[in-house]
Amino acid sequence: MTITQLLKRQLSTGKIKPLQGIRVLEMGQLIAGPFTGTILGYYGAEVIKVEPIRGGDPIRIWRDLDKDGVSPWFRSLGRNKKSCTIDLKTSQGQELVKQLAQKSDVLIENFRPNTMEKWGLGPDEIYKLNPDLVYTRVSGYGQTGPYSSRPGFASVCEGMGGFRYVNGFPGEAPVRPNMSLGDSLAGLHAALGVLLGLIARDKLKKEQFLNPSSGTSKTGQVVDVAIYESVFNMMESIVPDYDRFGKVREASGTTLTGIVPTNVYQCKDEKFVIIGGNGDSIYKRLMTTAGRPDLTTKDYENNADRVKHQSVIDGAISDWTRSLTSSQVLEHLDIANVPAGRIYNAEDIVTDEQYKSRNMIETVDVNGSPLKIPAITPKLSETPGSTEWAGPDLGQHNREVFLELLGIPEEKVNQLVKENVIGKL
Repeated sequence: MTITQLLKRQLSTGKIKPLQGIRVLEMGQLIAGPFTGTILGYYGAEVIKVEPIRGGDPIRIWRDLDKDGVSPWFRSLGRNKKSCTIDLKTSQGQELVKQLAQKSDVLIENFRPNTMEKWGLGPDEIYKLNPDLVYTRVSGYGQTGPYSSRPGFASVCEGMGGFRYVNGFPGEAPVRPNMSLGDSLAGLHAALGVLLGLIARDKLKKEQFLNPSSGTSKTGQVVDVAIYESVFNMMESIVPDYDRFGKVREASGTTLTGIVPTNVYQCKDEKFVIIGGNGDSIYKRLMTTAGRPDLTTKDYENNADRVKHQSVIDGAISDWTRSLTSSQVLEHLDIANVPAGRIYNAEDIVTDEQYKSRNMIETVDVNGSPLKIPAITPKLSETPGSTEWAGPDLGQHNREVFLELLGIPEEKVNQLVKENVIGKL
């Protein structure tokens, strides 16, 4: 589906997407950069993904593979994108990227710093061709500083960002969540940076129009996202607490430091429930429901009081939950209006009525086979995002990109294919 066909479809259905008309050139691979493109594409941007001729994005073959040899993960991460294949190490391939950058509003790359510069594709060169481009860079440590040249994997950056230190149990090795959290956080921050860059570009263009003698012609800018900083941005009060009180927040297992009670509790059926009873009025309802009104006296009135008695409170709640099944516990707490819930796995998510009613699971077609993938938030009432197609086959849009968008004669395109500058049409 071309961008023109997509726009016509959106207009006919009355579902205008907020980023329609914005073209994104995605040069990254794996998770952080591509997740940025996924978000932008979901809300209407035309995302052209540049992949290596041989193999494409490594995500295509990570984890379990479908019968066509492609990971369902890629079909989700690559949704709404167009795939073209270019050898970026060739001068002709680099020239093609420059042509695509001239026709784009946003460029996303997540190579190691200076890689794009080595290819002659850094911001200084690209801005000579397109001064309006929002040039978005995702790396482990950012484009500057003494660590900038280091390879920045999410796992390492989660450690430097402070997350791993507080994630785990006291006295034990820090725990890794079973996902690349740092990459996804960086993708979210990069998408935010892109939107801020596009808003700023519009303001600068308006300023140029109103004040032609302002002397500036460049309205684009570089968005510099570091994975460790994206993680660090989520770390709440660890820095001000350290600065003011000299406190270093430590790992606290299933609890949350300084907030009581909020924990995971085992039930009679050996299942666990999460209970968040740290609001003052909520706490009283929780302890009354648990048959312990004696723990709702003045000594337990506010959070600071409860922190002093955390072991007593958690012990009382644990005694209560162990006497009931998880369903019984949740039923009692629902009646008492206390926040609580089960710990979901993938099967729970796919079959849950709340997920279904909110349309948080979408189904796409992959070569005639349906595949469930997660929807993307936030939800917009008037201009919602959506998945139009699953992640494409490698080089699926070569013909559209090189012949139609760039207008390269077919004879020249065939020559580029023969010279392995681009993949087959």
